Amino acid sequence: MSTVAAYAAPAAKAPLERTTIERRPVGEFDVLIDIKYAGICHSDIHQVQEGWGEAIFPMVPGHEIAGVVAEVGPGVTRHAVGDRVGVGCFVDSCRECGPCRAGTEQFCEQGMTPTYNGLDRSGRPTYGGYSTAVVVDENYTLRIPDALPLDTAAPLLCAGITSYSPLRRWKAGPGTRVAVLGMGGLGHMGVKLAHAMGAEVTVLSQTLRKREDGLRLGADHYYATNDPATFEKLAGAFDVILSTVSAPLDFGAYLGLLRPEGVLANVGAPEEPVSINLFSLIGGNKAIVGSMIGGIAETQEMLDFCAEHGIGSEIEVISAAEIGTAYERVVASDVRYRFVIDTATI
Repeated sequence: MSTVAAYAAPAAKAPLERTTIERRPVGEFDVLIDIKYAGICHSDIHQVQEGWGEAIFPMVPGHEIAGVVAEVGPGVTRHAVGDRVGVGCFVDSCRECGPCRAGTEQFCEQGMTPTYNGLDRSGRPTYGGYSTAVVVDENYTLRIPDALPLDTAAPLLCAGITSYSPLRRWKAGPGTRVAVLGMGGLGHMGVKLAHAMGAEVTVLSQTLRKREDGLRLGADHYYATNDPATFEKLAGAFDVILSTVSAPLDFGAYLGLLRPEGVLANVGAPEEPVSINLFSLIGGNKAIVGSMIGGIAETQEMLDFCAEHGIGSEIEVISAAEIGTAYERVVASDVRYRFVIDTATI
């Protein structure tokens, strides 16, 4: 075991504070990663506050991890000391069930092992990226291409793959019209990715406050959802709507913006339940679907795609001492567009 510095929430809703945690020894197929940057995801806040249910404390959040390999186990073949690597939302799975064999380990029938707020296969709590080092099995460690700076790459491990997976699945590309609902940490990645895929991209945001950013990042159009005329003008306009909003929405209104056979792909995770009138789906054979991150292979595909197209997250690098303030600003939607912790400050 090794002792490393970290920032942890000692209890639900408690401020994060500096502490130390134990990392397991480097096993035969493990890599020890010196963490350089860790992104702050809104889901970190949900879990620290137990907004999604009972959680495990003390909690070290962070599943957007970018760093450098410092040590490898004797059986490791995928990575070498000095490699630039990342870790996303999970660090293990059963490897034997249908989803694991199909490359969708996030749907492991025995439950994937989350990077934090979970228990590993031996029953020990998992601790995330708000720390200086982590030990991860080589099969759940991603290669970060040299073309991607580590700081802007860190949020790709969650925000990037969360946006990329449904856009790929629902065939965003030339000749398709994609709307990105919400212009935040997930939404701004959706704009960049859909644009790079060749789609015609529209941002739907509450106001026009971020319009200049949206157009700069690749949107062709930008509309305010607080204007009722938007829903009249854009009725039946889109093949795909990527909803990144973590608050209950009037899904019927947004389904009205889809063409027949259109898809509203939801990656936002509000704490409250939502309701929907099924007639808004029946008329037009429309679909509302969910999407949760991606498997290891798809996440690597996303990183390579981002490297090819020069895509990284728009970030604000902060010190560990600023985590509390950053959480407050995320809740207030006051970040453009992802906070990233410089772990050298932990």
